[in-house]
Amino acid sequence: MEEITATARRLLVEQGPEAASLRAIAREMGMTAPGLYRYYSSREELLRHVIATMFTELSRDIHRAIDEVGLSSGGVAFARGEAAPDEIQRHLALKLVAACREFRRWGLSHKDEFTLLFGVPLPGFDDGRFDVAQECAMEFAGTFYGLFIELWSFTHFPVPAPGAIDKALRAQLGRFRAALGTDVPDGAVLVFLRCWVLLYGAVSMEVFGHLGFALDDPAPMFEFTLADLARLVGLDYPVTGA
Repeated sequence: MEEITATARRLLVEQGPEAASLRAIAREMGMTAPGLYRYYSSREELLRHVIATMFTELSRDIHRAIDEVGLSSGGVAFARGEAAPDEIQRHLALKLVAACREFRRWGLSHKDEFTLLFGVPLPGFDDGRFDVAQECAMEFAGTFYGLFIELWSFTHFPVPAPGAIDKALRAQLGRFRAALGTDVPDGAVLVFLRCWVLLYGAVSMEVFGHLGFALDDPAPMFEFTLADLARLVGLDYPVTGA
């Protein structure tokens, strides 16, 4: 099954969705198309597993970046509750920056995969089913949400008061909060979404080549975006010693 998904992913990336037919995948592997049905019931099921492996790979790389900076920035003392407040803030800031930078790095080095995950959905994928692809996508989202909750728990940075949020927006935030299974205030959920919009917007515009009209090197602009993200969650950027 791993070989099948790897072959399907290569065809998707190199030749596009139309090329990733069961017949083409089987031909690449020296199999017959009916033989693939022993492993996957349909092309759509196979492609959902391919998407799932991409989300899993991205989540793994981001977790690794977070773990690496955690170990190098006093993570043990932080975990034991022995760090001073300013050390805790620095530690959290470094983890957030590492996650954001890794998301950008992965997107720029896997542009075709990024397009499949965060661009226009493949035909047959946007049908409302909760399956392996969506489950892995939620795990990816949970990587950033976990960082966000960690920040909120330790710093309780300022967030909009309920009365300052449009009622229609508050209703949607409430539904999203319920889906996340969290009890943080509506204002905190709003800040989380604002952070994601900033990060996704910055990375996707660079990956899709939409900053070339103004910038030859978008890297400094991304660092500027990180400063905006840090301010939203009450952190300083650049991080001293980063």
